[in-house]
Amino acid sequence: MEVGNKKQGIMGDEGRRHHHHHHHHQEQVLDGSDIMELVENEKVFNSFVDHKFHELDRDHDGKLSVNELQPAVADIGAALGLPAQGTSPDSDLIYSEVLNEFTHGKEDKVSKTEFKEVLSDILLGMAAGLKRDPIVILRIDGEELMEFINSPCFETEVLSVWSEIESPDQGNLHDCIVKALQKLGVDQGLPPTADSWVMSNIVEPALEACMGENKDQVGVSQETFLVELKKVLENIAERLKEKPVIVAHTENTYDGSAIKTLLSDKVGTDKVLNSALQDIPRDKHGRISKDYLRVALDTLAPNAGLPPYGAVDEMDKVIDDAFKLVGADDGKLVKEEEFKKLLLEILGGIMLQLQGNPISVSTNSVVHEPLADPSSFLHAPSSS
Repeated sequence: MEVGNKKQGIMGDEGRRHHHHHHHHQEQVLDGSDIMELVENEKVFNSFVDHKFHELDRDHDGKLSVNELQPAVADIGAALGLPAQGTSPDSDLIYSEVLNEFTHGKEDKVSKTEFKEVLSDILLGMAAGLKRDPIVILRIDGEELMEFINSPCFETEVLSVWSEIESPDQGNLHDCIVKALQKLGVDQGLPPTADSWVMSNIVEPALEACMGENKDQVGVSQETFLVELKKVLENIAERLKEKPVIVAHTENTYDGSAIKTLLSDKVGTDKVLNSALQDIPRDKHGRISKDYLRVALDTLAPNAGLPPYGAVDEMDKVIDDAFKLVGADDGKLVKEEEFKKLLLEILGGIMLQLQGNPISVSTNSVVHEPLADPSSFLHAPSSS
């Protein structure tokens, strides 16, 4: 997968405060381009579908049942860098949506044609999502952590962490170090310590190895803290060298600029509004209930650079405020023109709030199945 020059601009430098090195030794950017290539190449895609269908159709009846579809859904999840099914409520939602797509909510079997259509929709959706919010796959192998430990700014950064820990002189050494590790992260070459696997396989053993009896020591001085933290980090780096951790990282800043671009193009805006209203029911006088404003907004969210409602708490608040502002939640019936006007006012309100206070979100999730290449499930073996 070529990363080439696509990297610039994807990660922007904001959101990476105080970091001395912006290059990750091993990173891959998933921006959906390889998925697009697959789906757009009719011949390759057909043979891919044939292969996948055949592989999944265990009873060879030319139809896939929900159980037979399960592995395809799992593969798509893995390709998206999602944690395995059943491990996180957020990703489980995505899995069930993918399954529903395939079976359209009915408990039927899926024919090859249906499988191809839905698969192509899902993959194009994935590609569009990745283009908008690329996922960067980082391999955390201790090298960057060692660089951080040996860098001239190590001490100042660690002391600023020390100052953020509440009353460090009260807690014991072990707790202090754990709190410090929680404040460091991927940017310093540490895998996310919130992940239970990382905690029990890397962090805990390192703490155990370094501290032994000292861990209950109370009244920790700044000096002790520095020395001990450094030991623990070096030990973690050693462990990462043996067991690198793969992390899927996304970074996003919502600053209203996409809404601004959308609204500045009158024709484009009309098109987007019309397609958002396409499937919305009207009464016999052609009026629409204001209750559908949220549905319409969610439909045009991708065009306005907004996440789906419910995905980002801070964004939900901004959207709710914009709705309150125009009194959009009273459920009244309005004519289509009025409905569009309200939608535009809501978008305008969201834009102003974001311009004043941009919201940055970054996520790091550990990918437990070591992925050779997240698009690997797309590369069907060529044996015919």
